[in-house]
Amino acid sequence: MNYAGFFNSLRDLLPFLAVLPSAAYALISLRCALEYFASPVNAEPSAEYPDVTIIKPVKGVDEESYDNFASFCSQDYPGRLQIIFAAASPDDPVVQVVRELMADFSNHDIAMVINPARHGANQKVSNLINAFAGAKYGFIVVSDSDICVEPEYLRSVIAHFADPNVGLVTSLYRTPEVHGIATALEATGFTAEMIPNVLVARRLEGLTFALGASMAVRREALVAIGGFDSLADYLADDYQLGNKIHRAGWRVVLDSCFVESVIKPESLMSVLSRQLRWGRTMRVSRQGGYLASGLTLPFPAILLASLLAPSPAAGLAAIFLLYSIRCTVSTIFSRRLVRDNLFPRWLLLLPLRDMLSFFVWALSFLGKRVEWRGSRFILKPGGKIEEIV
Repeated sequence: MNYAGFFNSLRDLLPFLAVLPSAAYALISLRCALEYFASPVNAEPSAEYPDVTIIKPVKGVDEESYDNFASFCSQDYPGRLQIIFAAASPDDPVVQVVRELMADFSNHDIAMVINPARHGANQKVSNLINAFAGAKYGFIVVSDSDICVEPEYLRSVIAHFADPNVGLVTSLYRTPEVHGIATALEATGFTAEMIPNVLVARRLEGLTFALGASMAVRREALVAIGGFDSLADYLADDYQLGNKIHRAGWRVVLDSCFVESVIKPESLMSVLSRQLRWGRTMRVSRQGGYLASGLTLPFPAILLASLLAPSPAAGLAAIFLLYSIRCTVSTIFSRRLVRDNLFPRWLLLLPLRDMLSFFVWALSFLGKRVEWRGSRFILKPGGKIEEIV
């Protein structure tokens, strides 16, 4: 046997083996997405739709805040609908936006709760707790303030609760419009990373968490986990809400109706800070899965391929193969599945986005401090937070 030839052949394959996990993961995520969107989990239209309370915790004015809020007032929904906006301070500029909305939609059941009471380190959850006391109905929808929805959104989400085992329904989000490179880096992450990761997790283990952009919960399930109070000291309240409801024995379902995250112009440092906060939050919330996710990240794969390649040409060939797959898969997600049309326009940012994802992943293990809405916190084991005064 020619051992020298064998080892030379193996050495030639090393850069391709280095990029194999990342390339394979991209193809697996596409397979999971194609399966999901070919037969999405859409509930059958119901003759009767239950009454719903929407709670919007708000702080500060986001890009197009009025239009975002108005989209929830313009739902094509047969049941009764109550909307509660919850803020901590009467001086918050968002209060005036809500007042204008209430005047323009005076025939709607809209309330504004302003209450500074804190129930834990998470001010957003404190706002939810303060507003929940006025919630009239048996199904509660919680949505971030920067989210805009289509008129059929509520019909689509609430129809899932016809199954009595469903405790929570969540939705994927996309960002069709960006403002320069900084926000494009974040938005392309939704398409090329977040959505593929959610669909792979759903396929492999079932959905065990929720996405904060849109969470509809059955009151009975919420009460079973101790209400919003059980989330008051967690940073990733959306993850915890879905996970607690899942562990309580209820089904968590992903609706096929996208919601839109409306991004405002931001600096690169603001985007990086938020990405690091998300990374550190997921690291303490989902430790094993987050650690394992490093194996599929493209940037360390291309570094390893470069180091192991017997020649520059072999290293470049492996990297070219990886990004041929990455670019194709990301474009299919963007154009056909997510329909945000960010790719191929922003494809040149994909390697930079991959580098950012790796450094965020690595840095998330090196610290416990995060910044959120102007406050600083220390992350504790399990995802709880303590504010730094």
